[in-house]
Amino acid sequence: MSLTTKELIELVMKQAKEKGFGVKPEEVNVAEKIALIHTEISEAFEAYRKKNIDGKDSFKEELGDAIQRILHLCGIFDIDIEQEILKKIEANKDREWDWKNMNENNKI
Repeated sequence: MSLTTKELIELVMKQAKEKGFGVKPEEVNVAEKIALIHTEISEAFEAYRKKNIDGKDSFKEELGDAIQRILHLCGIFDIDIEQEILKKIEANKDREWDWKNMNENNKI
């Protein structure tokens, strides 16, 4: 099954309403929601480190959890995340990184 981002947000919001996770800004604690996204990303990192790529509590599953939480916030705040991603991709076309001074290439 292939869905658009908007359709995914609709599914996430339907589930959020059914489960009582909040569907309006006044019904959620945004700081908590962002912290939970961070938690899912940390869990994805740990799964990757343990080479648990697919299955229960896996890298794939935790990334899916993080995306679901992000889409939940997009639904709450009526954010067209597709447009935001496309704008960022466009902005990055002319962006330059100073790779020589980035930690990715330096030994710490």
